Amino acid sequence: MATYGSPVTPTANGKGKTPVMPKVKTGIPHTNTVESKDGQKVRARIDPSLATSEVVRQLCLNLKLTETSKLYALRTDTDELVTDDNLSRIVRDKTPLKLTNAPAIDAAEIVSKLQSRDDFIFRPALRELKKYIKEDEFLTAFLHRDGLRQLLAIIEGYHGNVLSAALTAMDNLMEMDRGWENLPSSFVTRIVTVITTESSINVSRPAISILKRLVEADPRHNPAPGPSSSRGTFSGKGKAPMTVYNYGFDVVYAQTRVRPAFLETVVDRLSSPEATTALNSLRLINALIASVTDEHWDDFIRQLEQLNVRKKVIRLMDNNHGDDLASSILDFQSNIVRITYRRKTTPVDTNNEVHREMLNRVLLAADVPAGDGDEDKWARLGFETDDMRAEFSRVGVLGLECMHDLAVRDREDFSKMILAQANRDPQRRCPFAQASNEVVELLAEHWNIFSGYSTSTSYQPFLLAFHRVHNLTTRFFLRMWNESSATLPDFPRVAALVRSQVKVVLKSESTTSWFEVEREMLESEYRKVRERQMEKLELEDDLLNKAPVRRLREDLYNESFNFVRDQRFQCLMDGAWFVNAVPVVTAQKERPQRAWRFFRLDKTKKYLHYVDSTVKMVIRGGLEDLPDRIEVSQIAEVQLHTGAAAPGLLPNAPSDITANGMSAHPHSFSLISAQGYSLADQVAESAATFSDWVDGLSMLRRDGSVVGKETQDMVNVLTEIGLKIKLLDLTGEKIDIPTAIAYEPPPDNLDFFFAD
Repeated sequence: MATYGSPVTPTANGKGKTPVMPKVKTGIPHTNTVESKDGQKVRARIDPSLATSEVVRQLCLNLKLTETSKLYALRTDTDELVTDDNLSRIVRDKTPLKLTNAPAIDAAEIVSKLQSRDDFIFRPALRELKKYIKEDEFLTAFLHRDGLRQLLAIIEGYHGNVLSAALTAMDNLMEMDRGWENLPSSFVTRIVTVITTESSINVSRPAISILKRLVEADPRHNPAPGPSSSRGTFSGKGKAPMTVYNYGFDVVYAQTRVRPAFLETVVDRLSSPEATTALNSLRLINALIASVTDEHWDDFIRQLEQLNVRKKVIRLMDNNHGDDLASSILDFQSNIVRITYRRKTTPVDTNNEVHREMLNRVLLAADVPAGDGDEDKWARLGFETDDMRAEFSRVGVLGLECMHDLAVRDREDFSKMILAQANRDPQRRCPFAQASNEVVELLAEHWNIFSGYSTSTSYQPFLLAFHRVHNLTTRFFLRMWNESSATLPDFPRVAALVRSQVKVVLKSESTTSWFEVEREMLESEYRKVRERQMEKLELEDDLLNKAPVRRLREDLYNESFNFVRDQRFQCLMDGAWFVNAVPVVTAQKERPQRAWRFFRLDKTKKYLHYVDSTVKMVIRGGLEDLPDRIEVSQIAEVQLHTGAAAPGLLPNAPSDITANGMSAHPHSFSLISAQGYSLADQVAESAATFSDWVDGLSMLRRDGSVVGKETQDMVNVLTEIGLKIKLLDLTGEKIDIPTAIAYEPPPDNLDFFFAD
């Protein structure tokens, strides 16, 4: 129950005397100041175990209000609605409260005011709508009174500050993931028009956020029904979450055709001096790339490339605009890896008009002298056959695009380069086409394109300039071929030399200028490049310098560890659900009000973002659904087996909470700060999730330690496999392995020790 002191009548200066509060027998009560609508104040001792509706009812009785308590609600002094979920926290913190209209009453009044054309009535109502629309009870009443139609009419007919407020309210509504299941196509067109024509950041920011939500509401991602797989918020106590999956990329892209300048405008705003404008535009571009369907893939990506989106993002890398923009740049970088991977794995098809035209332009730019026919032309370009699908089998359309870019960028220079090889002795000609494809392959290896995703936490501007780097590197390949007087059997040797140069030049690309890359590729002498390659081989290759095999094993162990670490980090960036644990060391054994928590590590690896929920729901990509966060630098230790899960939440789990005490769940862990207090107490749903996250979180710390046996075993297995492959890969250098080992004669006495 809740016990209240007598009302305090405000004096002239708004202050009054506080009455002596009666004792409360149940629990340890907290005292909150509650102010009524007419200015009365009481000091209330509230039992946090009560339902909020019961607290409001007792308050109305104590204040002798004649209306039913259903017309009232409690809010904090910052207008946060008091609910069953936050009542305990508000009572604990002794937050000042006020008795206000129930959300349904506020909704009815606001809908009525929105129909007025009096600015003194209309505008304040719109401001209140922005504030209250994210409250579930308010939204239910607002939708029931046809408030959404009123809001859409305002968005359609107004500009300036009114439009900004209406769009913000709509964006807040869409955050609730219900109520916008049947928006008309005219609304999508209007949002596209606003983004294209409105330059004000207060207008474009919510409009871009709305369009991003529409893009991500893809019916292809609609999960199976059920509380464990639905995305959204509760529409009421005991009801299933509501979910919207009615739009997606195809719907939005169809409306952008109405405004051809839409995409150009969004890309141009990446160059805006306003960091927020650039951030919003980049977020929308990332959402579009991540959601584009196969039907529109080629067309959409081609439009982006023609608008030089990569160059604009590279310019953003040169400025430090904060963590949010940095995270979005890394997301774009990851999207570029996906695009590059898809192009690399897409076969070249001569029946495809675009592919055929690119091949013809390469031939025209090469200006190959007429010979015995098409086969002779392809051979002079360095192809082994005239089957282009087979020739580009390793590098796909990516290889064709890179070759085409090199050919048409400077046709005269390209023609001279091909002619110079054609005039050489056939055995000494560098097969240009094979060299070009080999460079694509080694660049893809350098940036780990083969994985299809990027885990890099640093900027890679040269990855975004893949074609330009390919151009420079291919020219370097041809120059090394000529300067070393190579012949066709030497192709692997020259390729290894180029690979070594790429590793050196692009090692620290986030801090390396394009001028330095050009200088290294265009001016480095063969002799110096070769010496550097041999020095590196002597340091890294145990077979060349006859170092013990364990040195090689140590190198491979580090590579394997980094690989597993990147995989663990990717798991953290993908995110996972955990049970909010009850720490076994707690004195009060209070269960968390929200049983589940979703964690996700951001791209910068600086913050763990999370959201608490009463049920598991689908979390969209990015961080917008995760309002809270923990700074990784605050995590001093990851302690294991520290918490218990409420019974029934996890299958096959031990009975953690008992009458006599609690036992720790085997998959529980806590994040401990340097001061010794817990930042989070979680229980993983499975052993695999537990291993991935405990080890990944541990690796984020400075010492980078490995906690789990599963991870350690994986690193060891990868190390041993890599060692066997290295020891078998000896034929390239034609190294003779002795069949027997010559032993030294035994020592004459025992005055010796074994060296390490």
